[in-house]
Amino acid sequence: MLHKNIFDYDPQNVDIFEGMTSISAVINSINSGSSNRKIISVLYDCAKEVKKSRELSFLKIMSEKLSFELIQTEGSVLDSIASGNTHGGIIAICEKRSFPSLSGLKLFPEENSFFVLLEGIEDPYNFGYSVRSLYASGADGIILPPRNWLELSSTVARSSAGSSELANIYISDPVEAVNFFKENGFSIMCAGIRDSVSLYEADFTKPTLLIIGGEKRGISRKLLDMCDITVRIDYGREFKGSLPTASAVSVIAFEAQRQRRDAKYFV
Repeated sequence: MLHKNIFDYDPQNVDIFEGMTSISAVINSINSGSSNRKIISVLYDCAKEVKKSRELSFLKIMSEKLSFELIQTEGSVLDSIASGNTHGGIIAICEKRSFPSLSGLKLFPEENSFFVLLEGIEDPYNFGYSVRSLYASGADGIILPPRNWLELSSTVARSSAGSSELANIYISDPVEAVNFFKENGFSIMCAGIRDSVSLYEADFTKPTLLIIGGEKRGISRKLLDMCDITVRIDYGREFKGSLPTASAVSVIAFEAQRQRRDAKYFV
């Protein structure tokens, strides 16, 4: 039966997470302390109670630990709340997550830290795929402008396979972020073509802030002028186009991970 308080929330002040991959990531981020998000309630389709018995047993335990309601309802209700059709019979209504500014971040020049500033990505799926690659590659943090795709947390969580809830994400004005990292001894790199060096000639073994722009707008002129070096991805044949942002992020992030890993082996 539909719980009478399911709709007793302000849609502007909550995020809806659809499916167990996204909901599990939210739970993991809360348990690890990487997120201050709170789950208000988890709703599940009564018609899938047997099929989802394993997931529901887990959610029952977590509901007691994290103090949220586990509510049985009908599939049509979930469809009316969800933005897509991939919820699989389970959705979570959560409070908004807050993201720290860079002011409290402690950086140590002797560590080969790797941070990435994403600017101007317009597609939430592209953004989510980018976050997934950065998290998987071991990037230490992701810097986002004050307005970003995390306003669409459910879409981003799905496309990032939940890593958007687990990654270290900071909010900052891009220019202020670059100045912050410069003051802390970081090399500032940007991804581009003009006056660039090959990705494989760049040195990611020192503290690095990498700036990557979206496919349409790229990196703003102001940030380009603040960079120490521009790196490019070498293609295997003549090709005038550019890679999707998420693909470029993956190539560069895993080259950075390779260099940082090898540097640790030879210290």
